[in-house]
Amino acid sequence: MTRSDNNGNRRNPKDGNRGGNNRKPFAKKYNTREKGNTPQKKSNPDEIRLNRYIANAGICSRREADTYIAAGNVSVNGKVVTEMGYKVKRSDDVRFDGKRLSLEKKEYILLNKPKNFITTTSDEKGRRTVMELVSSASKSRLLPVGRLDRNTTGLLLFTNDGDLTKKLTHPKHGVRKIYHVHLDKNLSLSDLHKIEEGLELEDGPIDVDSISFIQGAPKREIGVEIHSGRNRIVRRIFEHLGYEVTKLDRVIFAGLTKKDLPRGHWRHLTEQEIINLRNIK
Repeated sequence: MTRSDNNGNRRNPKDGNRGGNNRKPFAKKYNTREKGNTPQKKSNPDEIRLNRYIANAGICSRREADTYIAAGNVSVNGKVVTEMGYKVKRSDDVRFDGKRLSLEKKEYILLNKPKNFITTTSDEKGRRTVMELVSSASKSRLLPVGRLDRNTTGLLLFTNDGDLTKKLTHPKHGVRKIYHVHLDKNLSLSDLHKIEEGLELEDGPIDVDSISFIQGAPKREIGVEIHSGRNRIVRRIFEHLGYEVTKLDRVIFAGLTKKDLPRGHWRHLTEQEIINLRNIK
């Protein structure tokens, strides 16, 4: 049964006092356009935005990547791409300044190595390796940059950045390494000068960048800066002159320090530290 209101409009009694407005106050508004007019584009899981690809490759941030893309520094499958939001497949040949990129994100871990760990990925004799100490740092396959022998402590870098590893281990780049050396006896001033002038070892001459006594410490504690990566080179320098190295600690490596990094602990490098390493000439 229906009734009329005072204006002659017909209404259903169940509508109460809402008069002629039968619409519910929060009724959903439906789009009357045909669905086919605005098709939803499905994302392809095999595609990734170009700026993200570049960032994941460890080149720079996404925002910086957009700048490089716009400037024409990036090519995909041999063609320069300057379009923002451009998507690439994981199988595409993406190059930055002509160099092919890997989608694997570059990672950099700094370890303050303790004694009794060898610098290798595995050991047939069952000895403990440095890989145990950074096993929880990343799911990527990280490798140590250079070596520290079993009884040497201090800074050791791990990364999956092969180009940076080559740079940091090649002698021509003169990567700065500083060691705190403890000897079994005081180092004589004459022997310190001999080391300063350069020594002839069994595998050739060796020069240190600098050597000095450590202020406020006994004369058996020495600071040595050297860029050579030859095996056990710091120990061999002092052994050549009749000294035994009782403790050896690498305190600086390529500008990285042990500040706030306890022995046996690791940390990720900061963005600025990574930039500094890449800028090493």
